[in-house]
Amino acid sequence: MKVVIIGGVAAGPKAASRILRLCPEAEVTIIEKGEFLSYAGCGLPYYISGAVKEQSELMATPVGTVRDSVFFQKVKNVRVLNHTEALDINRDAKTVRVKNRDNGEQILAYDKLILATGANPVKPNFPGKDLKNIFSLKGVEDAEGIRAKLKKHKALDAVIVGGGLIGVEMAESLIETGCRVTIVELLPQILTILDPEMARVVEKYCESKGIKIMTGTKVLGFEGAESVEAVSTDKGNVTADFVILSIGVRPCVELAQKSGINIGPTGAIAVDSFMLTSDPDVYAAGDCAEKKHLITGKPCFIPLGSTANKEGRVAANHICGQSDFFPGVIGSTVCRIFDFSVARTGLGEQEAKACGYDPVCCLSPSPDRAHFMPEAKPLFLKVIADRKSRKILGLQATGPGVADKRIDIAATAITANMTVDQVAQLDLCYAPPYSPAVDNIITAANIIRNKIDGLFTGIKPSEVKKRLEAGEDFTFLDVRGPAEVEQMPIKGAINIPLGQLRSRINELDRNKPVVAFCKISLRGYEAAIILKHNGFKDVEVMDGGILMWMNQ
Repeated sequence: MKVVIIGGVAAGPKAASRILRLCPEAEVTIIEKGEFLSYAGCGLPYYISGAVKEQSELMATPVGTVRDSVFFQKVKNVRVLNHTEALDINRDAKTVRVKNRDNGEQILAYDKLILATGANPVKPNFPGKDLKNIFSLKGVEDAEGIRAKLKKHKALDAVIVGGGLIGVEMAESLIETGCRVTIVELLPQILTILDPEMARVVEKYCESKGIKIMTGTKVLGFEGAESVEAVSTDKGNVTADFVILSIGVRPCVELAQKSGINIGPTGAIAVDSFMLTSDPDVYAAGDCAEKKHLITGKPCFIPLGSTANKEGRVAANHICGQSDFFPGVIGSTVCRIFDFSVARTGLGEQEAKACGYDPVCCLSPSPDRAHFMPEAKPLFLKVIADRKSRKILGLQATGPGVADKRIDIAATAITANMTVDQVAQLDLCYAPPYSPAVDNIITAANIIRNKIDGLFTGIKPSEVKKRLEAGEDFTFLDVRGPAEVEQMPIKGAINIPLGQLRSRINELDRNKPVVAFCKISLRGYEAAIILKHNGFKDVEVMDGGILMWMNQ
């Protein structure tokens, strides 16, 4: 059996290795346009910052063996043609025409073909786009160009166009190397994987680290003689010694399109659960292939190296007759920005509404382990659930606390169609150095349960601010203690500590709406119960309390 794989970064090498484990007699050839194989693209920002010292570490096995063409030939028995471009596919003849940098063109025959062509950075046609020192982060070559620029100079002005995951990760790397960094983002927020109130927490943290963030800003072009000197925007020019384009990626589907293979509605190659395309002898895996969203059931394009590896294995299993399929994704993602984690899984609030759900949400900030432990750190959670079915739809997390473990719990719960009631009863391990007695995700699930059951009504801090700015007549009730209020007073709030509320309740107007809050709004919830028991009809609790308020 002859298998040709086009693409040698993630899905391709995974498929090749798996095929030859299952079918050692197979002839497997990888065609790779670039030089480097099976490298950790997500590690490039850390290579640029110097946290990863050597380029080879990104291409090495856990024991340090570099996965180059010699490694694949000698260890895996995979033939690798790097510096080789696939020009076209003849599906009738089952051949691929390729062109090598040194050896010219040749025709490769296949029984099965895997397209693992990945995705390319979006490069808008801005004026001045061909000036020197404008980079993307497509691969190792781009990372080397940025590192070379950084080695020659110190305290450079760097502009990152785009505030997605790669953009903010690069911002950290550049700050660590001594650059002055500006992120220019067209949308109203950075990190659109997060809902606005969660993204704002990260944005304020990034600003505290010296990153200038310009949201709602349109790039008009680049200015300079030979090299870029400034980024022109609709809010003025931004000085730039170099620019990194981080606007997003598009799936590489040109080969598939030319050969008549179906492209899905997302612009990626349409595949079934076995990673088969519209041609029964051609598979697609990785960032070039369309995914199915497990919650919505609809096609989606979520490019991730973790997904690419799983899809490569599924394609290989199907080629070799093994029973396997790829069910889909829910968009589980995590990254680190300085000391902050940024993570999400499932649907955001507006996504849930657009899909026809009635989302119930909560904002829950609290320590990531027992509060009395010296290593405890704040963690901000947002949980989204469906009111009718009570199923978890999504979780977002950020802060210096441990986020990935909560996201992984939520991803498992979403995949298993668990309700907030089931999540609230999960038998999670507990010890003070690892978690609170009631884990953060269980607390958040209980908040959602209380909301769905009508035990209290929440309101976002951003909505409270709008009410205050509009001059609405309501009681903004702060039930924190005097020392807390002195440390962080809130303009427009009436302070009655929770312990005094019952005895001082007649100081409040029962005919006015009340919004109660404290540090995280646990005491705010207790205050709402007291107020309702004493005849107050319109009582809301500010989600996330003062910790979310101060981050908006």
